Amino acid sequence: MRGLRHLLLIGVLCAVSSAHALTAPQTRAIAEGDTDARVAALGAAAAAAEPGLATFVQALLDDAVKLTPTQVLVVEGDKVVEAATGAPATLSTDAEDVVNNNRMRGALQATLASLRLQSSERSARAAAIDELGKQAADEAQLPLIEQAWAAESDAALKAQLGRMRAGVLVAAGDPLKRLEAAQALGDSGEPAVKALLLERLAEGVEPDAQVRAALRQSLEQVSRRMAWGERLGVVFTGISLGSILLLVALGLAITYGLMGVINMAHGELMMIGAYATYVVQNLFRAHAPAAFDYYLWAAVPASFAVAALVGALLERSVIRWLYGRPLETLLATWGISLVLMQSVRSLFGAQNVPVENPAWLSGGVAVMSNLTLPFNRIAIIAFALLVLAGVALLIARTRLGLFVRSVTQNRRMAACVGVNTARVDTCAFSLGAGIAGLAGCALAQVGNVGPDLGQNYIVDSFMVVVLGGVGQLAGTVLAALGLGVLNKVLEGWAGAVLAKIMVLVVIVVFIQKRPQGLFAMKGRSAEA
Repeated sequence: MRGLRHLLLIGVLCAVSSAHALTAPQTRAIAEGDTDARVAALGAAAAAAEPGLATFVQALLDDAVKLTPTQVLVVEGDKVVEAATGAPATLSTDAEDVVNNNRMRGALQATLASLRLQSSERSARAAAIDELGKQAADEAQLPLIEQAWAAESDAALKAQLGRMRAGVLVAAGDPLKRLEAAQALGDSGEPAVKALLLERLAEGVEPDAQVRAALRQSLEQVSRRMAWGERLGVVFTGISLGSILLLVALGLAITYGLMGVINMAHGELMMIGAYATYVVQNLFRAHAPAAFDYYLWAAVPASFAVAALVGALLERSVIRWLYGRPLETLLATWGISLVLMQSVRSLFGAQNVPVENPAWLSGGVAVMSNLTLPFNRIAIIAFALLVLAGVALLIARTRLGLFVRSVTQNRRMAACVGVNTARVDTCAFSLGAGIAGLAGCALAQVGNVGPDLGQNYIVDSFMVVVLGGVGQLAGTVLAALGLGVLNKVLEGWAGAVLAKIMVLVVIVVFIQKRPQGLFAMKGRSAEA
């Protein structure tokens, strides 16, 4: 590809030889001498928008330019042309390579990007603006930037060019230009602009008092905008964490809230769902690599089914004998959790395993200059809401949900009217385990998958269920989102460890004042 690109460049040089505007002195001044002189010559050619400059700059970047005492040559393989005229030439033995240091390469890249600002394609102009932003454009590119800024019709690109223009002018020699640029930079909310303003406000950099005052005012405006981005980022991160806690706690809301089983193995059921996702991912990679981006559509039902099956086995073999004995269920399920963790270590190893996001979950939405919402986090929030809606419909609108509610409120009466309470217990516990598996599938997209995965969330999920109110889905939702946002707000203020302690203290105080949680259970059991 590189050789083909060079051949095309040489072909262009040859084709336009009759109209080639770069002169031999110009090409030599750009290719030879000290860096300051070369950058100045490059800037003069760019300011004049000389035809053929982009081709020559690309050749310099590709190390395809050589110097002789009398000529500047572009060389690719056996083809040699004279850089200024594009005429065929002969490579002599005294030809020397043009050496470009890092500063010169940066100037060449910035010039090439500034020349591309004249493109008719929006994507090409956007890419050129991004490239210029990385190269820290200087006054050499200012004429082209101003020309592109005046001609730009796209509002977003025009705003970017305006900020770039102000970033160049803020270091200009004329105090009036610096003042204008300092005031214009206040409309930005980008971290790079804040860094530039701080740099200009450093002691001894800006001599003019009026300009310094304008810089300080602009810095305050930029900082305020960035602060809003940071606040919104904390809220989004908190909602994202809350959605994860909601997914984890929904299963507990059934097994603990509705059935009264303190299931300490709930986190391990979530871990099983995450490992099921890992296995499905590997199967797709090995047997259907072309469909790898769609593996999640198979992983979601697989994680639910595997976790639900393990939950059914646990309920039929151990937990069914312990209903009404909460302390025994706590000890038994804690032992089961240890067995499940060791089983996973034996099958998959003690190290974390990698789970990749599909392409459509990579990247994010840039809401503000310092706030990007990742697609995988957005997907988890949406997924949590879908699972919540499904559970609510199942409990409130289906025959199984009716049986679960009847057994929860009065087991003996439900049995008397013909409800198979043992089967309902198994189905309900399997449902809670399956939802835990879905939580593991979602968590696999944002964190590490390992044998200890469930231990990181089991305590928080129990706090969500207790705080929201035993058996109350609405309370579970509010508690999950509230704890998620509160955790992230306190983390930014006091650190992760102190934030956990403070949240726990808040929950303890709240439960002391309102033991039934946010929402009290309604019905005969609550009255009793």
